[in-house]
This record gives sequence, structure tokens and C-alpha cells, in this order.
Amino acid sequence: MTTKDQNSIDENENSSTGNQEIKGSNTVKDPDEWTTGDEPMTGAQHSYLKTLSDEAGEELDETLSKANASKRIEELQQKTGRGQEK
Repeated sequence: MTTKDQNSIDENENSSTGNQEIKGSNTVKDPDEWTTGDEPMTGAQHSYLKTLSDEAGEELDETLSKANASKRIEELQQKTGRGQEK
């Protein structure tokens, strides 16, 4: 999954890495600025984090918020090489 694909999964089930795309806009918003960032991670985030965590050989923190899950996805993408432009 590319970063662009993943960005469409997070907030409101529409995006999931470190940056939220606002529907109908090319604006990218930092997870720390999300209005719903403190809510539990989405199902899509959980699924992708599970995949990344398994590949990285790291534990999945089931208690992450949307914003923290997004940040963790970015960290694990760096570690695994997933989601990076080729």
C-alpha cells in the first residue's frame, strides 16, 4: 500500500498514516491537529498496524489513538520500507 493509498484510510475511516487528507481538498494535516485524533484507532489503522508490526517483529499496541496510530504507522513504514515511494 502506498502512502497516498494509506492516507485515504485515516480519520473517519478515510486516512491512516501520519497525514490526514481532508475530503475534497489537497490539504494535509498533522495528526496532532486532528479533531478526532484522541479517538481509538480505526479498523483500517489496526489492520495495517498489525501487518507492519508483524513484519517489523514488534508488538502491536492495541490502545493507540487515531493520531498515535498514524504516527506509529509512519515509524513502522520507515523500518519495513513499506509505503515508501519507489
